[in-house]
Amino acid sequence: MQKSLCVYCASSDRVDPKYFAVAAALGEAMAQREWGLIYGGGKTGLMGTVARSVKAGGGRVVGVIPEFMKERELAFTEADELISVITMRERKLLMETRADAFLALPGGWGTLEELLEILTLAHLETLQKPIIILNQEGYYDDLLRLFDRIVAEKFMHATIRGKYAIAHTVEEIFPLLDGWDYQPGDAKWFNTR
Repeated sequence: MQKSLCVYCASSDRVDPKYFAVAAALGEAMAQREWGLIYGGGKTGLMGTVARSVKAGGGRVVGVIPEFMKERELAFTEADELISVITMRERKLLMETRADAFLALPGGWGTLEELLEILTLAHLETLQKPIIILNQEGYYDDLLRLFDRIVAEKFMHATIRGKYAIAHTVEEIFPLLDGWDYQPGDAKWFNTR
């Protein structure tokens, strides 16, 4: 059975073309490696670019979109499966349960919120699936420094670092997924000492 990669990324069409190029390369690589896409169901921004690229390569695309976005004609209607939900929370839950792994490309508030929620589930050890952050041209450097500070100041245990991996290029993503080795955290996740 084909695996599904949940991709979190920007819906904005205003971002630099370099981000669209990487999103297109990702979709192509996913299709070549027979990874299906599960994502937020949009046709705009990096979301739409990844979906079109996976689809063009013969890959399977599953979109999960809230009704209010669908009503605004923001849905990628060429998806193999387009699931309508009422809330953003339902959207995230459905993507989480259907995905075999997670990847965050550069994005805004929505992308950050999705990434942080999935990292929280990994931290709580209710999720043991691969989580990859694509740090394209250092986009996530500041966030990763914040993660280091959170650990340094003991708001979280250092074992959180084993819950995600960093890729810098599309080529680095798939070896990380293929070689994923789940690392259990501190058995008492609430104890940061």
